[in-house]
Amino acid sequence: MSHAVAEKRPSQLRGASLPKWSPWAIAVGSLAAAVGIGVVGGLDSRVQWGVIAALLFVFGTYAISAGVEGRRQAADRVATSLVWVAFLLAVVPLVSLVWTTVVRGVKVLDVYFLTHSMGVVADTEPGGGINHAIVGSLEQVGLATVIGAPIGVLTAIYLVEYGRGRLARSVTFFVDVMTGIPSIVAGLFILSLMLMFDMQPFGFAGSLALAILMMPVVVRSTEEMLKLVPNELREASLALGIPKWRTILKVVLPTSLGGITTGIMLSVARIAGETAPVLLLVFGNPFINNNPFEGAQASLPLYIYQQYANSAGSGAAYDRAWAASLTLIAFVMILNLAARGIARWKAPKTGR
Repeated sequence: MSHAVAEKRPSQLRGASLPKWSPWAIAVGSLAAAVGIGVVGGLDSRVQWGVIAALLFVFGTYAISAGVEGRRQAADRVATSLVWVAFLLAVVPLVSLVWTTVVRGVKVLDVYFLTHSMGVVADTEPGGGINHAIVGSLEQVGLATVIGAPIGVLTAIYLVEYGRGRLARSVTFFVDVMTGIPSIVAGLFILSLMLMFDMQPFGFAGSLALAILMMPVVVRSTEEMLKLVPNELREASLALGIPKWRTILKVVLPTSLGGITTGIMLSVARIAGETAPVLLLVFGNPFINNNPFEGAQASLPLYIYQQYANSAGSGAAYDRAWAASLTLIAFVMILNLAARGIARWKAPKTGR
C-alpha cells in the first residue's frame, strides 16, 4: 500500500500545466485580435497586423502561462514563442517573394520563351525570350567555376595541410577581405585590366569577375570541411609510408568530398545572380552568342535588369523580367537541391 502511495505522490506534486494545443489557441486568438485592432484602427498594412499579432502572441503566452504554470515556465514559453516569431519573420517574406515571382512569372514562361532570344524584338514589344541569356549565364558561370573552384580548393588544402607562419596568416587575411568585397569592385578590377589592353566587352571577362567572387567562398567552405577530417586518418596513412600529397589525394579529399562539393555548388548559386560585374564587362546582347571569348553576351541577371530599365512602362517587358526571375530562382533551387543530394550521397556511412 505504501508503494502505491509513493507512485501517486509525484503526480500530486506536479503543478498545473497548459494543454498542448494552447500555443495554437493563443496564436489564433492573437491573430483575430490583431485583425480587429487593424480594422478598428484603420491600419491598411497587413505587415502592421502581423507585428501586432506577434506582440499579442508573446505577451499573451506569458500572461496565460504565468497565471497557470508560474513565472519560470512562462519565461520558457516566451523564449519558445520568440523563436517561432523570428522563424515566421524570416519565412513570410521568402514565401511572399517566391509566390509573387511564380504568379507573375508564369504569364509568359513557356517553351517558346525558353527557346528564343530577343533578336529584333524591342523591349517594349511583346514576344521574345531568354535563350540567349540562358546560354550566356551557363557559359559565364561555368567558366567561373572552372577557374575559381580548383584555385579555391587548392588554397584551402594549403592553409589546412601545409600553411604555417606569416604567409598562411596573410592568405587567410586576404581571403577574409575578399569574402566581403562588393561585386562591383571585382567588376571594376577586371574592367581596368580590359581598358589597359583596349579590349571590348566579352563573356569571359564576366567569368573572371565571378571567379573572384567565388574563390573566397570555396576556400572557406573547403577549409572547414578539411578540418573535420580526423587527424587519425592522416597519421595512419603516413605511418604506412605513404607520401603526404598522396594521403591528401587518396584519404583527406575523398573523406570530405561531399562537403567540398556542396560548398562549390552553393558558391555557384551565389554568383549566378550577380548583375553588377556582368553589366560592366559583358554589356548585354539581344542575340545568341555562343562564343564567350568574343563579343558581348547576355545573362539572366542582366536580362532582368535591362527589361526593367528599358521597359518604359511596358507590361510585356515586366512580364519577361518576372519570367526570367522565376527561371533564375529555379536554376538556383536546382543547384541547392543537387548540393544537398551530393552531400547526403557522399556523407560518411553510420551504423553497422
